[in-house]
Amino acid sequence: MSQRIKRAFLDTEDGQILYRIGGEGEPLLLLHMNPRSSDEFREVMPIFAQKRRVIAMDFMGFGDSDKPPRMYSIADYAKNAIALLDELDIKKTSIFGNHTGAFVAGEVAAAYPERVEKLVLSSADIFDEQGKAALLSRFEKGFQIKADGSHLMERWQARAAYVGSAELNHRWVLDDMKCFGHPLYAVWAVADYCLDAKERFSLIKCPTLIFWGTEDAKEVEKLGLSKAKDRYLVSEAIPHAKIVELEGGTICMMNQMPEEISKLVVDFLDGISD
Repeated sequence: MSQRIKRAFLDTEDGQILYRIGGEGEPLLLLHMNPRSSDEFREVMPIFAQKRRVIAMDFMGFGDSDKPPRMYSIADYAKNAIALLDELDIKKTSIFGNHTGAFVAGEVAAAYPERVEKLVLSSADIFDEQGKAALLSRFEKGFQIKADGSHLMERWQARAAYVGSAELNHRWVLDDMKCFGHPLYAVWAVADYCLDAKERFSLIKCPTLIFWGTEDAKEVEKLGLSKAKDRYLVSEAIPHAKIVELEGGTICMMNQMPEEISKLVVDFLDGISD
C-alpha cells in the first residue's frame, strides 16, 4: 500500500522551509537538485516510506520554501538540513542527495559526521574553474521573466528531448517558475563549493554509495560543465565509497527509474551487497 506523504514547514531565522515527511523507522533525508524541489522525490518517497521515516526538504530559494535574505552557501544549506533534523528530533540519519543535493549531503557528512549514518551521493559532478565559468555564464542571471511569455516555452523546451513525458516536464517547469525573478541561489553555492569539494569530501568517513546515470553524465559534458570522466573525482575523494553506474539514467532518473534507484539505495542502507 502506498504510504501517505505529508507536508509541513520549518521556521528558521531566514524564513520558512517546506518539507515532506512520511513512513516510520530509521530516518532517511532526501536533498534535491537545482532548480527542482522535494517534488523531485515524489516517486521514490512512498517506496522508501514503506520501511523508513523519509524526509525531503525544499532548499531555501526553491520550491515552496522562502527566498533567503542573502546568497546562500553549501554550508548554509547544510545548516538548514541540521536545523530540520533538530526540529524532528533526529539525532542521526542517512542522507541521499542528488546533484546540488549531493554537495549539501556531502557537506553535512563532512561538517557534522556525528549526525550521518550512511551517505548516498547521486551525480556529484565536481567542476574546475572552467566548469565554474560555464555554470555561471549559463545561469548567473537566473530565470528572467519576458513580457511575451516566451520564457515559459524556453523552460519547457530545455528538457523536452529527455524528460520522457509532458506531465513530468510540467512538474519541472512549475519548479522553474518559482525561481523566476530571483537568483538561482544554489548555482552560486555549487560554483563556489566545487573548487574545494574534493578537500571537503575527503573528510567523509561514513559508509558511502556514489552513483550516476550515464546519460546524465553525457548531458553535463554537453553543457560544458565538466568532462564525463571527471565524475570519478568524487570517488577519488571518498576512496572507501561503493560506485555504481546506472546505464541510460538521465537527469530525470529520480522520476523515470524510481524502482531501480530505490532498490539500489535501500540495498545499500540495509547492507545488502550484490
